[in-house]
Amino acid sequence: MVNDDPQPLLQMRGIVKEFPGARALDGVDLEVLPGEVHCLLGQNGAGKSTLIKILAGAHQPTEGTVLVNGEPVTLPTPVAALKLGIATMYQELDVVGGLTVAENIYLGHELSTAGVQHRRQARQHARELLRRLGHAELSPNREVGSLSAAAQQVVSMARALSHDARVIVMDEPSAVLDSDEVQNLFRVVRELTAAGVAIVYISHRMEEIRAIGDRITVLKDGRTVAANLPVADTPTADLIRLMTGRSVEYAFPTAPEPDPTAPVVLDVQGLGLRGTFRDVDLQVRAGEIVGLAGLVGSGRSEILETIYGARRASTGTVTVGDTRLRAGSVAAAVKAGVGLAPEERKSQGLLLDEPVYRNITLSTFGRFARTGLLNERAERAAAKAQAESLDLRPTGVDRPIRTLSGGNQQKAMLARWLVHGCRVLLLDEPTRGVDVGARAEIYALVRRLADSGAAVVVVSSEIPEVLGLADRVLVVSEGRVVHTGPADQIDEHAVLDMVMEGSAA
Repeated sequence: MVNDDPQPLLQMRGIVKEFPGARALDGVDLEVLPGEVHCLLGQNGAGKSTLIKILAGAHQPTEGTVLVNGEPVTLPTPVAALKLGIATMYQELDVVGGLTVAENIYLGHELSTAGVQHRRQARQHARELLRRLGHAELSPNREVGSLSAAAQQVVSMARALSHDARVIVMDEPSAVLDSDEVQNLFRVVRELTAAGVAIVYISHRMEEIRAIGDRITVLKDGRTVAANLPVADTPTADLIRLMTGRSVEYAFPTAPEPDPTAPVVLDVQGLGLRGTFRDVDLQVRAGEIVGLAGLVGSGRSEILETIYGARRASTGTVTVGDTRLRAGSVAAAVKAGVGLAPEERKSQGLLLDEPVYRNITLSTFGRFARTGLLNERAERAAAKAQAESLDLRPTGVDRPIRTLSGGNQQKAMLARWLVHGCRVLLLDEPTRGVDVGARAEIYALVRRLADSGAAVVVVSSEIPEVLGLADRVLVVSEGRVVHTGPADQIDEHAVLDMVMEGSAA
């Protein structure tokens, strides 16, 4: 809870950031008090990521001032920010897969004397941090690359705590956590704020803002449009209107009546992955959207990856049209017309330093090859047509895709499969890290793909999203499908009961 009449711990005044050909920030102000959770809201592209990169020392402002405890400071590097007590947890996990948990936690500030690392001490301190985070079962000796995304998020949190930071920036920290882990996150946040630590919390989930936030600053088009709004006194509709100019958080396109005579495009029979899920039966017809609902770790994402061939099934078959796919073969799946937009789009789905057009045409190179050489003009033309169709912003397809916002990166992922003309589209968390304005556009695009005859399977942590977007829903709990039925015949509470109890209602 915020102290009575405190002085700001962190202030950012008139922050401007210009990139070649674009002004990402245009005079942003942010004031954060000790012991508060200050929520930073805005659509993708509003400037949130650029602002926190300046705070983290990864970008330098073109204009403006940063003050810590009332004193102007410079943040030329991430190390300089950490020395001032500013730690950042990025939305896209920044752990190093080949290192252990303890090595990741103390990466860059290893415990050492005269160049000799104290590995045992590091493991001991790491164990204490993990216990504080409610994950005493996580061994400091585990290789981080073997952990789930949720466990890797815990390691990232432990790293932030290891710096004894006074300001911690949390960018979508709950994106890969299930409901119990989110509550544990909130417990840690409350402990930190009780000790006077300031939290800058970025989330697109309004229920989280309500549960954990004290005050809110809203960015739009690189400017501060509202500052220091008390969470308790600000209606959600007002916040959404400030961010988007609209007042609806979920806006699902109208779905046509299901056609029971449409051909089955995807037929999954008895699919299993040892130790993860078993006995999955799934049929998806042309024009149908099927949603998989379940907690993180239930096996839902692994089901998509196994259908796509990224994991080799232990049992069962996957058939697309009349073609039975070879288990564990992504090439066979893509050739049959299966596309996957993975949960971790930056690390698993995109070539961040390549241009937008190359990311869009990535799965369709053969179409643009002549005598072994790529026809880049044809690539650009195809990508540009899709970018314009999807209102991809900024419009230029030659810029590196890492410069796009999360929502526009996701549009580019979907554009890839539009160019490919896929028959089956597998979407894992399609609106993760996507603002409320871009969500409606992505929902419309997914429905457009289905209406064109594709069979679509969607995984989402947000149950309202699954129920609103899908025609039919499968509920997955502890590696088993515990319910199958029309989306309009089940509600959010019933789904929660099933995933928590592990049995059908």
